[in-house]
Amino acid sequence: MPADDTRRFVRAAVAWAAGHDRAAPEARNLAGGLGAVVLVEGVSDVAAVEALAARRGRDLAAEGVAVVPLGGATSITRFVPLLGPQGLGLRLAGLCDVGEEAHFRRSLARAGLGFGTFHICEADLEDELIRALGADSVQRVVDEQGELRTFRTFQKQPAQRERPVERQLRRFLGTHSGRKEQYARALVERLDPGRVPRPLERLLADVS
Repeated sequence: MPADDTRRFVRAAVAWAAGHDRAAPEARNLAGGLGAVVLVEGVSDVAAVEALAARRGRDLAAEGVAVVPLGGATSITRFVPLLGPQGLGLRLAGLCDVGEEAHFRRSLARAGLGFGTFHICEADLEDELIRALGADSVQRVVDEQGELRTFRTFQKQPAQRERPVERQLRRFLGTHSGRKEQYARALVERLDPGRVPRPLERLLADVS
């Protein structure tokens, strides 16, 4: 499926799930070129999944795989009925934070689906990536992004001083709009091939 068509499908699916029924015909029309949809919580997860696929030499759009950001875990209740067996009939897979697992399980169960192709991040994806790389490597990436001085200032804040550097980094990635997406891509690109977080590894295997 052409990348432009995949992006159009994602936009139409997000709009349809938000209640804009006029987007439904476009989503239905484009769904014929898809084999699977990956449901993730936000755009930073999209960036990580697509960056890892690219590192593996895979073009998800060409394979008929669309990665759809839910805009928050609770929104899965709107997407599964539209895209799953009760709607467009697409094969679903996904990624979620451990704290949001219950939302995903309930929505999938209501649609008669199991949880096998959905994978759980311990804490969240940022936590998985920080642990996989190690704090020193993550700080080198922060330096490469031109934000090491900003991070050092952040570390001096009273609420951060006593926290382990891993927790400081995780919090730092969420303090600025767009930063999670920026670092999701940058951190995945730095990963050693043998240190890819298991949820990401298994997710890509499920849509191969």
